[in-house]
Amino acid sequence: MTRSREDASPLRLGTAYYPEYFGRDRVGGDLDLMRDAGVTVVRVGESVWSTWEPRDGQFDTQWLRPVLDEAHRRGIQAVVGTPTYAVPPWLQVAHPEIAAQDRTGVRVPWGGRQEVDLTSPTFRRYAERVVRRVVGAYADHPAVIGFQVDNEPGAHLLHNPAVFSAFRERLRAEHGSVEALNEAWGLVYWSHRLTGFEELWRPDGNTLPQYDLAWRRFQADLTTEYLRWQVGLVRALARDDQFVTTCLALTRPALDDVAAAGELDVTAVNLYYGMQDHLALGQELDPPAPWITTGVAELLGAADRSYGLAQERFSVTETNAQSIGDSDVNLPPHPGQLRQGALAMVARGAALVEYSHWNTIPFGTETHWGGVLPHSGEPGRTYREVAALGRELARMAPRFHGYRPDHDVTLLRSNASRWALEFQPFLPQVPAQERGGVYELVFRAFHRGVVESGRQAAVLHEEQLTAVPVGELVASHPVLVAVGLYAADDEVLQHLQRYAEAGGHLVLGVRTAFADEQARVRPVRAPAVFAGPAGTWYEEATTLRRPVALTVRGDLAVDGTARATRWAEGLLPDGADVLLTYDDPQLEHFAAVTTRRAGRGRITWVGTVPDPVLAADLVRWLVPAGVGAGWDLTGLPVTLTSGVNAAGDRLWFLHNWSGAGVDVGVPVDLVDAVDDAAVPAGSTAHVDRWGCRVWRQPGAAVLVPSAPGRAAP
Repeated sequence: MTRSREDASPLRLGTAYYPEYFGRDRVGGDLDLMRDAGVTVVRVGESVWSTWEPRDGQFDTQWLRPVLDEAHRRGIQAVVGTPTYAVPPWLQVAHPEIAAQDRTGVRVPWGGRQEVDLTSPTFRRYAERVVRRVVGAYADHPAVIGFQVDNEPGAHLLHNPAVFSAFRERLRAEHGSVEALNEAWGLVYWSHRLTGFEELWRPDGNTLPQYDLAWRRFQADLTTEYLRWQVGLVRALARDDQFVTTCLALTRPALDDVAAAGELDVTAVNLYYGMQDHLALGQELDPPAPWITTGVAELLGAADRSYGLAQERFSVTETNAQSIGDSDVNLPPHPGQLRQGALAMVARGAALVEYSHWNTIPFGTETHWGGVLPHSGEPGRTYREVAALGRELARMAPRFHGYRPDHDVTLLRSNASRWALEFQPFLPQVPAQERGGVYELVFRAFHRGVVESGRQAAVLHEEQLTAVPVGELVASHPVLVAVGLYAADDEVLQHLQRYAEAGGHLVLGVRTAFADEQARVRPVRAPAVFAGPAGTWYEEATTLRRPVALTVRGDLAVDGTARATRWAEGLLPDGADVLLTYDDPQLEHFAAVTTRRAGRGRITWVGTVPDPVLAADLVRWLVPAGVGAGWDLTGLPVTLTSGVNAAGDRLWFLHNWSGAGVDVGVPVDLVDAVDDAAVPAGSTAHVDRWGCRVWRQPGAAVLVPSAPGRAAP
């Protein structure tokens, strides 16, 4: 699929705008305020099917036209949404059979949204009709630059009878015979052997991990197919210069985020983050809601993950302007934090930051979902901060053509492993599914180490990994971390081995290579494929019910407060150098971290979930000098992130994640990215509390290349 070209304005501010909730009297005033605030994009129309089609076959497609006309007069562009995620009452009354079932025979109750079976031919017929009417009405409008299909797809694992029948047929097509399915899933276990596909039991009471993984893959494919179907409808009606996207919520259970992004012209993601003390560097607070990030590392990690979906810049279609979530979540940003959060997303690849919503809505589920304007509709502090940000982004925008974030360390992600570990977690008291369970816990531990070491991360997905030739992979990702890679096929593991042998530094561990693509444990010495090349193996692992100190045995220096947490693989070195052992009488005979040269590269095995101190020390060892080498930020509550634009300039973002101002020494000649003021090397730069400074270093892409990882001796 050909993806859209970068927009002529590569850095933009937007908002979700729902004038239908307030009446036309406010439209002119709202749009004037947006224009004055530097808002250049609005997202409209996606939530109100019953407004587009109040009764079966009775359409009103013109209610939005005056809004778009007025937006166009003010130079504001629009993304029009198809309303298919919010089914109108008349449709569910006429066709109750289109309801989704989240368990066999148990319908998802009406009264929210996304309660529908996406595969239902009846639903598809009505959805196609309204999509054609909406897109057909506005494809020729000069304000409309694109269309959003649906909204946050993948909300339900569908148990409807037709869906289950389709699942059985897929298994028949994939395996060819019931005997092959019996073998692939190990159905001899507990007398589950089938004599025909019609004997397959429903998923509700399933206890077999192989079944569950196939079911999760199938459900994600249903969501991808639904997107493909609706995107195709829109493309057939839209202009060639209009893009098609959707807003992805990365926590959805029936979503393959990489496959979904592959159907879109523009990758677009909803990123909500905890504010106030949740943005204090080093804080570990419970998230305000499972789908809201907590902490600086999680915010940066969500953005890194979004960029990694298609390895290109992305749109943030929804983020919070004030308090966000349920009525009892009241955490508006401290002064400066709106700008701080937006620039963190921009630093990691966001080309558009869009607030949800413009107006705070006085009714409905999101009554207390704070918008740019409060319930009164009168502009206040939030509006003023958004307006200042909009003016700043407009001045910086020319510097962001061709922008690509820097990285020192790459982390590999796997949806299959995440799904498999949700079904059979290897740790107790795991986070909720919306928090990603065990897999996300492990992944975040290592990503946080990258952030707190002062380095920068990239995210690569296993589907993308095998598409990159090994030599190119080593050159572009010299340090590659693959942890929690529980369910992986031979091709992925062999590609990782070839990567290390070709000169990359491969970091593995925490159940990586333990099972195959069917989530069957590999009946060989663990870790499969890597026991020989890594020079270490294990036959037992244990849950750690308390953090365990470590003893240094090699050149990996760690702070005395560093701890192994939650999990310990009892590593038995067989040719590897031991870097750390457990300082515990029951575990001291095991290694915690080992390393060994492999061909021209190196394989390091980390057998535990590192705490933030250990994770940061590990990353400093992997990358002694990152892109930000030369900056002395020791002991400061700051992060330094960067990227390179098409002109070869490096853009630096220095964030102060604290409530007190800080002063930082500048090691190189810089230019302020907003006003072009010179910032000479050796000077001191002040960063306000909850602030961010953005600078440009001309020609730095040539002068300061990304530093390679720790080389093999």
